[in-house]
Amino acid sequence: MSTLTRTQAEFIAAWHAFLRRRTAVFFTFFFPAIIVIIFGALIQTQPTGGGLFTEPSGYYIAGYLAVVILFTPLSRVGSTVARHREGSRFEKLATTPLRRMEWLLAQSLVNVLIIGIASVLLLALSIVITDTTLPAISLLLFVPPFVVSGVILFCGVGSIIGRIADSQDGVIAASNALALPLLFLSETFIPPALLPRWFRPLLELSPLTYVVRGIRAVTYTDASTGVIPNLAIVMTLAGGGLLLGALAVPQAE
Repeated sequence: MSTLTRTQAEFIAAWHAFLRRRTAVFFTFFFPAIIVIIFGALIQTQPTGGGLFTEPSGYYIAGYLAVVILFTPLSRVGSTVARHREGSRFEKLATTPLRRMEWLLAQSLVNVLIIGIASVLLLALSIVITDTTLPAISLLLFVPPFVVSGVILFCGVGSIIGRIADSQDGVIAASNALALPLLFLSETFIPPALLPRWFRPLLELSPLTYVVRGIRAVTYTDASTGVIPNLAIVMTLAGGGLLLGALAVPQAE
């Protein structure tokens, strides 16, 4: 049995396991929709006003996508690792040919599929609710590489959280403690100009910053950063995150 066959088998099993958890399916797609409705339709953007949400609506599309790219992999993979540990599943997996990298890659691909669907729905909802105009289709082709790389990166981080946390509740708490600061301090919804000058260099330390910058460069015509440099950084971080996440997957509990 080859690596491809083992990864494919685990991917199919993980996908069907996700579909059986109907509550998880519902909230996976409901949560980002609520974010768009709250910020895009209820609060709305006011380019001529002051304070938060003063940028044009297209500026925040990258932030909406960042919500699912960040939160979903952290919580899903982290909870899966914790659940497998509690059920001694890794002891059983250790007796099979499936390797840790293959297991995490399969889990990551499931999340790529889930978040890919959520991202398409989120973009469509953004256009309908906020009247945002997206650039040419040729530019939008750069969005999937950022989504895939970002998801793989945070799946690796989720695996590390699942290994460190002592329970599924601990995973949720740790994921939120990490994700919430990253979400609002990575050029998602708060422009750097609104942050203290001394804090702005710290934005470079957040991996989510490069995901958001890259997607914004594609979806927002007035973005000031380039696509290729940010994509190269995100892909490099994704490779490192996948490797570290695979090493964190327990071989036995």
